[in-house]
Amino acid sequence: MENKRQKMQAYWKRNLRILLFLLGVWFAVSFVFGILLVEELNQFTLGGFKLGFWFAQQGAIYFFVLIIFAYVWLMNRLDREFDVHED
Repeated sequence: MENKRQKMQAYWKRNLRILLFLLGVWFAVSFVFGILLVEELNQFTLGGFKLGFWFAQQGAIYFFVLIIFAYVWLMNRLDREFDVHED
């Protein structure tokens, strides 16, 4: 019983680590790039738009969708590693 409890605690710690990392990426893309560094990024263009504007309007949404897919992929891998996956 204790071994299973330690295994689930390890699983939960890894889950939180993945979650915090992906939330950090989302924060960096949406807040740091879209708000704090907008003037520096506006020196570059992407698809005819200033890069800071693109991050604020489109980039944060695209990255959020990519983060969702990354979370699903990482959690499926973690579930298989800890043998709690669904087939």
